[in-house]
Amino acid sequence: MIRRRDSEAGVSLIETLAATALILVAIAGLGSMGVVGTTTTENEGHLAARCTEYAQDKMEQLLVLAWGDTDADTRVFPAAAAGGTGLAVGGSSNTAAPVAGYVDYLDQNGNLLAAGAGVPADWFYIRAWQVTSPSANLKQVTVTATVRSTLGRTAPPTSTVAALKTFPFQP
Repeated sequence: MIRRRDSEAGVSLIETLAATALILVAIAGLGSMGVVGTTTTENEGHLAARCTEYAQDKMEQLLVLAWGDTDADTRVFPAAAAGGTGLAVGGSSNTAAPVAGYVDYLDQNGNLLAAGAGVPADWFYIRAWQVTSPSANLKQVTVTATVRSTLGRTAPPTSTVAALKTFPFQP
């Protein structure tokens, strides 16, 4: 019978279990980082980019209106000739407290929801805008878009764009 020394005995079952447990703890930690990465990508990547896109879309719709247009309804697309606020001074770019006539709602795919007296139940994005007149021949238009909900417990992505419109146009 050959006798083995203790140093040549090999790896015990307890040592193998301890090493396996350590590896599982490390993998679980990396798994939670995957969840954080996915959440951040959705909130700060996709949703924030769409907020910016939708705010810019509304800005373009407002800037094509004539300087003195105070009746166009831009809550519908294409804009209706009457029934809205056009470029009338007013509104608020605060999506938490929008002003009637200066707000519209989009669904999850970015489609404009019907304008009406109430807030649509299935809205996913809100766009609110404000028109100010810092001087006689200058209007400032500010549009803010915010998403209704996000993944995780982060603040909803918001995007604000602003532009100036002059009259008469001076090249």
